[in-house]
Amino acid sequence: MTTWAIGDIQGCARSFDALLEAIAFDPSVDRLWLAGDLVNRGPDSLGVLRRVMALGDRATVVLGNHDLHLLAIVAGVRPPWEGDTFEEVLAAPDLDPLVDWLRRQPLLHYDAAIGTVMVHAGLPPGWSLAECVERAGEVTETLAGAGWRDALQALYGNEPSVWSSGLKPADRRRYTINALTRMRYLDAAGRLDFQHNGPPGTQPRELRPWYEMCDVGNAHVVFGHWASLGLVRMPRFTCIDTGCVWGRSLTALPVDPLGEPVAVGHVEKRLP
Repeated sequence: MTTWAIGDIQGCARSFDALLEAIAFDPSVDRLWLAGDLVNRGPDSLGVLRRVMALGDRATVVLGNHDLHLLAIVAGVRPPWEGDTFEEVLAAPDLDPLVDWLRRQPLLHYDAAIGTVMVHAGLPPGWSLAECVERAGEVTETLAGAGWRDALQALYGNEPSVWSSGLKPADRRRYTINALTRMRYLDAAGRLDFQHNGPPGTQPRELRPWYEMCDVGNAHVVFGHWASLGLVRMPRFTCIDTGCVWGRSLTALPVDPLGEPVAVGHVEKRLP
């Protein structure tokens, strides 16, 4: 039995299928961890959602910013953006069960048995691992509830850009979503920066990668979201977004037992 963590699929269903074949994934014994952004920009978001949902408890998913964007469009609180590839999803006869499944996925997954955390973008400075789990859970509970459509309206925006224990509940949840699904860089005060997405070394001098300011003890944090960073293995942090939707590759990292990553080249062409 192997547990594999896979980076941002973003609607690249054929590449996903090729990667599962490359790792000889057997759903009767193996498990998948998917680091968010199942959908968007690639040509077959619907196929990815259906494949992953059909895996049931063999797949553990955390939500990414593109997954939340799809939920917001369905909820009627955000318009589609130029370049979105949600048409088939929004027209699908099984849209409702797919959305109900997607909105119940967590922002963070922690497996204490192997000391490993999976999150889409990152974990904010000053939060212990227990606080990360608790605050991510607040958002998950909100999105899984009956009022999820109205709640999504309050979850969008770039502020607050820094955490405070005195934040109102909606602001707490908005900060948590932004940190866990959108973050790359922070300034010295811990403020989130959403302007820069290049690899380390291209950012202004006052900004630092989030993982240089994160302290969650000895936990191993696996994350995606940062395609320009690519596959990077640090002592406590591993990025597994290798830019499949941008024509590069899709990567699977064995996290239990920990092993060497496997990648397949991008198969499908990105839609114009």
